[in-house]
Amino acid sequence: MKKLLPLIVIVGPTAVGKTEIGVKVAQKINGAIISGDSMQVYRYMDIGTAKPTMDEMGGIQHYLIDCINPDEEFNAAIFQNLVDKHMISIHNNGNLPIIVGGTGLYIRSVIDYYDFTPPGENQVKRRELRKLSDVQGNEPLVKMLKQVDPVSAGRIHPNDTRRLIRALEVYYSTGLPLSNFQYHTESLPPKFNLAYFGLTMDRGKLYQRIEKRVDAMISRGLVNEVNKLLEMGYGAYHSSMQAIGYKEIIDYLNGVYSLKEAVELIKRNTRRFAKRQLTWFRKDSRIKWKDVESYTNLDEIANEIVDESEGQFW
Repeated sequence: MKKLLPLIVIVGPTAVGKTEIGVKVAQKINGAIISGDSMQVYRYMDIGTAKPTMDEMGGIQHYLIDCINPDEEFNAAIFQNLVDKHMISIHNNGNLPIIVGGTGLYIRSVIDYYDFTPPGENQVKRRELRKLSDVQGNEPLVKMLKQVDPVSAGRIHPNDTRRLIRALEVYYSTGLPLSNFQYHTESLPPKFNLAYFGLTMDRGKLYQRIEKRVDAMISRGLVNEVNKLLEMGYGAYHSSMQAIGYKEIIDYLNGVYSLKEAVELIKRNTRRFAKRQLTWFRKDSRIKWKDVESYTNLDEIANEIVDESEGQFW
């Protein structure tokens, strides 16, 4: 039987402490970290994505941070391909890979069998949908997608015209939803010797941490960061700039909201995002959950993750 490569994965909602615990684990076992966050890949987007600083990285090699510009495409398929390549390099360097993040689909695309090979193109239908969007906006596209592929409709932002059109194009070309072409795992063997951990805490306290983090982002200069991105030519029409924290500040800069209103929206949207993250991860029975509040400090959690992982790997 082929020996499976060891892999540690640490997931959980935003602001629960994944970054710090991941670094502590890596320091104890000669690990290297792969960011499982869909937004930290973008350059120039540091504050709003809670990207770890050099100090916070603790001397640990991090992958998939600051990889592409905000106007470049990035999705789960690209993430999957890059991680597969990095995993080989990490193992060849004698390190143990640790994926740390909160983007559920991205992480599942690596640890399970996801096939992102796109079906054939339908240029005629694509042009028809593009014309509809140009004339009436994206609302008709969203409505159509909800009817034929509610799973994809829930994943794609209403302002992401390209992905909306692509999902509809796949459906009208094949008669099947795009989501059908992505996930295949139950009947297949494991891909890795997987040690899978989730971090959680009381929801009320998590929400307090989220609100403090947002306030800290504003104090650190989130508004200036967004303004600089706009000056560089990146705008709301780019998928990256639809991230929580960026879209609300763009609206503030455009006079849609006051700064106070924008900040409250960021807090609300982040709380909702954390709830969705927990809902996603709770469905995976492989995850060993660690309640952050039940430990004296983060080192205790890191030590427990290390002990449990080593007991599984060796």
